[in-house]
Amino acid sequence: MLYTQQEVEVHLEKLEGWELEQGRWIIRKYTFPAFMKGIAFVDEVAAISEAFGHHPYITIDFKTVTLRLTSWDEGGITAVDIKEAQQFNEVYEKGRDYDSGEPS
Repeated sequence: MLYTQQEVEVHLEKLEGWELEQGRWIIRKYTFPAFMKGIAFVDEVAAISEAFGHHPYITIDFKTVTLRLTSWDEGGITAVDIKEAQQFNEVYEKGRDYDSGEPS
């Protein structure tokens, strides 16, 4: 079921770092201390995406990984996009070393 813009905004308040873009996408940029840390994160994103059967657009710019989610068949943001974004955030946070402030 397609979320309204207001529903998306309510969900995004609980999703650290994610923003609505062009009313159709949710987007987040993750920054890493080294290129290979970002690549390892993308590997985990790929596994989650396969499990969901729902795949983000992924851009890798050296130490920054950008993820964009939308549900094309629904024409915007759905519960699947929000749930997947939550899991991506959990993976990112799990990989962080809070003592150094860098992903492990």
